[in-house]
Amino acid sequence: MPSTATTHASALGLSAATTVVGVIGDPVGQSLSPLLHNTAFAELGIDWVSVGFEVAPGMASEALRGAWALGIKGLSVTMPHKEVVAGLVDRRTALADRLGAVNCVIYGADGSVGDNTDGPGLLAALRRRGQFEPAGRRCMVIGAGGAARAVVAALGDAGAAEVVVVNRSGDRGAAAAGLAGPAGRVGLAEDATNCDLVVNATPLGMGGRGSGERGVWPVDPSLIAPGQVVVDLVYHPPLTPWLEAARTRGASVSNGLGMLVHQAALQLTMWTGLEAPVDAMWRAVSEHGALGAPE
Repeated sequence: MPSTATTHASALGLSAATTVVGVIGDPVGQSLSPLLHNTAFAELGIDWVSVGFEVAPGMASEALRGAWALGIKGLSVTMPHKEVVAGLVDRRTALADRLGAVNCVIYGADGSVGDNTDGPGLLAALRRRGQFEPAGRRCMVIGAGGAARAVVAALGDAGAAEVVVVNRSGDRGAAAAGLAGPAGRVGLAEDATNCDLVVNATPLGMGGRGSGERGVWPVDPSLIAPGQVVVDLVYHPPLTPWLEAARTRGASVSNGLGMLVHQAALQLTMWTGLEAPVDAMWRAVSEHGALGAPE
């Protein structure tokens, strides 16, 4: 009589021949990467599975070596390992090298390659159904952390006319702005009035905290005008107080779920060589009631 474990694996279609990918982070239980990737694998009808691996700080090197030894095809990398992993892979793409951060590892016959799909993921989300094309447009990014830097670089690479970085630390802001090339500069929140796109890449508003209290809006909503596109990379709550205020001002608004879905879709294509079923991945997070901030 088959064991419970065998029956469960059979129901999932898993076997010793199943190709494995995973996500490493600490914590990792909240990660939606397995949900997104497993939804896509099922939609594509391929014998792959994505699982979460909790990897404590300082253990990323062991995790990457172990994944290679076990024949794991690829890894999604979330906090706190993105910068560390950039120094551990055998090779980095030009983008990952510029950012000094990796959110995707691809294993091949000649070792590991690190890439970063965060910024391209946001651009893919903005371009979905023609919401926004950055080329020739003026853009603002609030923050200078990892997510902000990825967005700044992507906007610069996409031909934005200007990428204004607003950050409390001038040095970090200048370093982030430099990733956009000649289009990048450090600015002030008041510059939002002249921008076509405004992106909040800080935790303000996550779980309802901060946003709306005097002096801690990412950008004062009074600076937002009709026709602008406003994005908050937070997606819990789905509509932050800042996004709600921007929508009231007539802006087109969206949260960070788009970046989450599309960066995962780009990872899947890198691993499998197949076009990701983005619509199915969107349905999965919508039905799941996704909570949290970008990974």
